[in-house]
Amino acid sequence: MNLLWMFIGFILLVVGGEFIIRSSVALSLKLNLSKLVIGMTVVAFATSLPELIVSISAAINDSPSIAINNVIGSNIANIGLVLGLTCIIGNMYVEKSFYRIDWPIMFIFSIILYVIIARDNIIDQYDGIVLFSLLIIFIIFILRSSLKTYQQDSIDNNLIHSTNFKIILWVIIASLSLYYGAEWLVYGAINFAEQIGVSEAVITVSIVAIGTSIPELATSLLAIAKNEKGISLGNLIGSNIFNIGSVLGITSIIKPIVVDDTEILSRDIIWMLVFAVLVLLIAIFPKKNVIGKIKGFFLLFLYSIFILLAFA
Repeated sequence: MNLLWMFIGFILLVVGGEFIIRSSVALSLKLNLSKLVIGMTVVAFATSLPELIVSISAAINDSPSIAINNVIGSNIANIGLVLGLTCIIGNMYVEKSFYRIDWPIMFIFSIILYVIIARDNIIDQYDGIVLFSLLIIFIIFILRSSLKTYQQDSIDNNLIHSTNFKIILWVIIASLSLYYGAEWLVYGAINFAEQIGVSEAVITVSIVAIGTSIPELATSLLAIAKNEKGISLGNLIGSNIFNIGSVLGITSIIKPIVVDDTEILSRDIIWMLVFAVLVLLIAIFPKKNVIGKIKGFFLLFLYSIFILLAFA
């Protein structure tokens, strides 16, 4: 029965990914924004909703290891699993803004999170306000930048004349599908993992993180299939930023997150930083601006090692 819940959840997340792609591309035309920016804001936030829901619920129910490990595990999965699989299926072409804006901001957010946790093992309300405020500044910055440098992308002509009603309907369908899909997938995965006697922290950083990263995976794969590569890469980078800024920011504002698992600081967040640096290196070497199949297999291989070590 748990496997059935996981399967239904996955199907709903794929549906949600399809409709979030439609609405975000149409919205990029309405707002006169580039697809990369839409991918890093609208799509990134929508696909971060499962992490936000799980983390708030965990914090309220006094399970801080779920709240923090969910974000860290999801950020690792976004690069190791999602980007890896996406690049295996189709080459990822890196935009110049990745080096100037996207990656530096993602890495800064990652370092800030590390410093906050290393300081006193708690993400309090003040920290949450700082994280969320930095996210708002980031959004304003990239929106203003895109309005100055906007260029028309190659788009699906069928979306040019999308009405506001259609866009709103697609967003509603996507949001419901992503929400219930993530809920049922995580529910089935947790129960299945508990049957084999795995700890809460390990379940969260692996299975729950993978479950809440399914929207990013579905969205990225659909973007590759539709040749919307800007959204695919922007979505992953933006989602990692949103996970730290909005998920941990909002969650800690509601209730401070106490980090009482020593492996979060000594192992998990180090892996997150390693993958953050790795995505920059593979974008440059050996062939710059292209992340192809070999690099995708390499990312997936390292992610497999991370999962094996988590269960060891």
